Amino acid sequence: MRHTSTNFSAGIFGPVTITPSDPYAAYSALRRSGPVHRIAGPDGSPSWLVTRYDDVRRALADPRLSVDKRNAVPGNYRGLNLPPALDANLLNLDPPDHTRIRSLVTRAFTPGRIESLAAAIRRTADELLTPVVRRGRADLVAEYAAPLPITVICDLLGVPEEARTDFRAWTDTMLAPPGPDEARAAIGAMLRFFAGLIEGKRSLPGDDLVSDLIAARDDDDRLSDDELTSLVFLILFAGYENVVHLIGNATLALLDEPALWERVRSDRSQLPGAVEELMRYDGPAPLAIRRFPIEDVEIDGAMIPAGETVLLGISSANRDPERFPDPDRVDLDRAVGGHLALGHGIHYCLGAPLARLEIAIALEALLDHVPGLHLGVPRSELRWRDSIRTRGLLELPVMC
Repeated sequence: MRHTSTNFSAGIFGPVTITPSDPYAAYSALRRSGPVHRIAGPDGSPSWLVTRYDDVRRALADPRLSVDKRNAVPGNYRGLNLPPALDANLLNLDPPDHTRIRSLVTRAFTPGRIESLAAAIRRTADELLTPVVRRGRADLVAEYAAPLPITVICDLLGVPEEARTDFRAWTDTMLAPPGPDEARAAIGAMLRFFAGLIEGKRSLPGDDLVSDLIAARDDDDRLSDDELTSLVFLILFAGYENVVHLIGNATLALLDEPALWERVRSDRSQLPGAVEELMRYDGPAPLAIRRFPIEDVEIDGAMIPAGETVLLGISSANRDPERFPDPDRVDLDRAVGGHLALGHGIHYCLGAPLARLEIAIALEALLDHVPGLHLGVPRSELRWRDSIRTRGLLELPVMC
């Protein structure tokens, strides 16, 4: 069997330690030592970690690898315990349920709706950067990368202005809960809010995604209340957390290389390609959502029994030199198509066009308003989220 046994708990891969400031050295060591690793997962339960690009990409599209927790071996997996009204989302569903719900959502989540948000995204970015320019310094995460996507998501979903402060507070608590009681309270508050929001949109539809999801149908098929609530939750959670980290990580990568910052600033045609390369280089999700084989599955010589937990190393795959030569360098001339930062297969990120739009506008606004932006602290003093599931800065102090 071509696999090694390693300990993933507390950021340790056997003899390899993953550090929040630079996890990529650990990913590199894991790829070199083997394509598949038998590990203790983040919650202490046994898992399998897949590290190389070709294997990860194939596994992401393999129908034998289920995302439905009911296919897990009892006692093998301990994940986030959400109420049913939040758990019936696309990340926990296989076909045919996944196919049916994604088809209905796609009818509402149209390219036209995404494109219609561009002007509002740019206006919000400009407004957020005005005090930054005036003051000459900022924590770019707290003052820009975080409030921008939460405003965009609230606009998309039709969340009233007066509810947005609570909305962001609940989301932040769920991302980094002080304790289990606070996490449960935030989930409960969000669930009650979503139920009220959906009921209000049923009575008085608006020009927003929630109203369109309520109206979406295929013949006589509609989304159930739990499916609606779970979808709204997923769109909020993924559309907020991932974009915060994408903006922060991308900005830092450009600040690390002033020549690249200047190149994109002086030639905006470079921006779309830069967004793709920056997502590959330092994406927000080191691991894909866990999978459970519905039958024994062989991955690059390792036989994984049915029902055991499989973790697919997105960040490791995106730094695989067999697929991306010189992967630890930002290369704006790279043919970067095929990166896995937004997934692959049927679970490819539904909000990918919106994420790309937000990152491009966020970076362009920075290049316009603060062309001389630079780090406000030494690079070594930056603090990262202490997580193997999320790759993001806690703060990004900058000077203008």
